[in-house]
Amino acid sequence: MSDLQLVTSEGKDAPSADRSLKIRRSPHRDRLINFRESILDLITRTDPLAVLNKINSSDSIVKEAGLELTAELKRFLDMAKIDAMDEQGYFVDYARLQKSPGYDQYRQECSPRLGFFEPGTLSSDQERLAFWINLYNALVVDGVITQGVTQSVGSNSLRLLAFFRQTAYNVGGHRMSCDDIEHGVLRGNRGHPMVPGPHFTSTDSRLAWTIDPVEVRIHFTLNCAGRSCPPIQVYTADRLDEQLDIASRNFVNDDVKLDVDNKQLHLSAIFKWFQADFGGREGVLDFLVEHLPEGERKIWLAEHKNQASFR
Repeated sequence: MSDLQLVTSEGKDAPSADRSLKIRRSPHRDRLINFRESILDLITRTDPLAVLNKINSSDSIVKEAGLELTAELKRFLDMAKIDAMDEQGYFVDYARLQKSPGYDQYRQECSPRLGFFEPGTLSSDQERLAFWINLYNALVVDGVITQGVTQSVGSNSLRLLAFFRQTAYNVGGHRMSCDDIEHGVLRGNRGHPMVPGPHFTSTDSRLAWTIDPVEVRIHFTLNCAGRSCPPIQVYTADRLDEQLDIASRNFVNDDVKLDVDNKQLHLSAIFKWFQADFGGREGVLDFLVEHLPEGERKIWLAEHKNQASFR
């Protein structure tokens, strides 16, 4: 990992503070969040300045245009799917990918440019969502290779927490870990489901990058390098709604098991961890009814929503 050269919120490269001004200032809560982050860094042995992409200040790299860099990310993920993934995107041959010219080019030419990129230049929610989803998945792949992970990152709780805090890029002069992207940006600063409080403090300039309200279908696009994670796909702004719907329907169809005798639905833990994003229990049930394919499960659930229990 390389050390991050942070750009302060007063610097010209910092995110706009417009959105952060809408968050109610709370110095006491901010102190608690900062203390929480310090403790978690200590427990997980996370260096808050370490990033995977090397940024050389002497490079003749100009400020990056959003669409060009998002196209670079898409090309890397497309290449990775061709070179080292199965057709569905579930299995990644990381050893093969590490040796590929495309991965070397990504490490040398694409990821360093993120440090000169301002996500605020992305003009639509579709562009922002596609960029951050693709970046998250690329970062996880890069992190598995760089850190030499040989087992599922979720093999134990501490390992899981550490990986997503330690694995980070410099984006626009700011350290963005997997957790920062998922819980800070994509989930509108709602915070890690296992950790109390918002993810960012009320004065964090990265609040300008948050996407709110939450697009709950993102939960079926983020691959966490675990055995039960959604597959890796490549997302584009012009087809995003269709792609999100396909990802959600495919995941729900593959994951949801119905036990009629016990009136139980066997679900991914995603629906437990992020139940609040879906609008609570009723929101989860409505989402499942909407995205299940026609058949016994959909009919039964639509008729027995009040009786169904989750496992």
